Amino acid sequence: MSADPQVTAAARRGWWLSAPALVLLAVGATGPLLIMLVYSFLEPGQYGNVEWALSFKAWFNVVMQRDIFDGTLTFADAHLSIFWRSAKLALLTTLFAFLTGFPTAWFIATRSPGLRTALLFLITIPFWTNLLIRTFAINQIIRNEGFLNTFLLWTGIIDTPIVMLYTDFAVFIGMTYVYLPLMVLPLFAAIDRFDMRLLQAGYDLYASRWQLLRHVIVPVVKPGIISGSILVFIPALGAYVTPRILGGGRNMMIGNFIELQFGQGRNWPLGAALSVVLLVVVSLALIVYTRFATGSEGKSHG
Repeated sequence: MSADPQVTAAARRGWWLSAPALVLLAVGATGPLLIMLVYSFLEPGQYGNVEWALSFKAWFNVVMQRDIFDGTLTFADAHLSIFWRSAKLALLTTLFAFLTGFPTAWFIATRSPGLRTALLFLITIPFWTNLLIRTFAINQIIRNEGFLNTFLLWTGIIDTPIVMLYTDFAVFIGMTYVYLPLMVLPLFAAIDRFDMRLLQAGYDLYASRWQLLRHVIVPVVKPGIISGSILVFIPALGAYVTPRILGGGRNMMIGNFIELQFGQGRNWPLGAALSVVLLVVVSLALIVYTRFATGSEGKSHG
């Protein structure tokens, strides 16, 4: 059966109209990645930049290092610990953002339309402020002389300030605060479409609240959970500003380490190789997470 000429012409015209945007997206998205991939196979320049000579040294140095005295090979423990810290904090941030964002989104979605609009407005207010300013605000709250320690000292709960700044805990708190709206908004969109009559039906069948949450609510709002987790995990894994300000130089994450290679380290190939590794790790994590979510959803419907 031959296609309708008018439909074919309309489809072709649509492709031509969208071609400039597609080309721009292709160049803007894949161009920098290709540059990083090429740089990762080159020699580092003496004062930065690269020397156009094929080399696999950068990829070797991602996981291994050679002793400068006896030439023995050992694992690059510093690189591996930075990757582990980044993945751990990103996962903890995603988990805590979900645990706090889900009841928040549920509360907003079950309010009256007027109050719901006002609450959503409050959720989106942080996006109006620069990320750097928001991070400095957290800095002023948790530092030794900050609002939190001052309040605890004033109430007599503690005798000496609690050291929170420049720790993994500070980075975790900062990233949770920064990325929490990215979890709340997709969850709200999913819960807003939830048919509350399903809860009444579950209660009529003598289901407990836990059973309703596990077998009714979570499966229905799972697309929002997946979207929110992706929106939080990806930027948290490669975060730069928040770990730099709240973690200092002692609690470096992969984003800070990559910037260091392109800056003071003057080892662009290693920075490029680490960037490609980060991209691969994020892609694999997304594939595993989405397939696991899709598979569990299929089993629940089966």
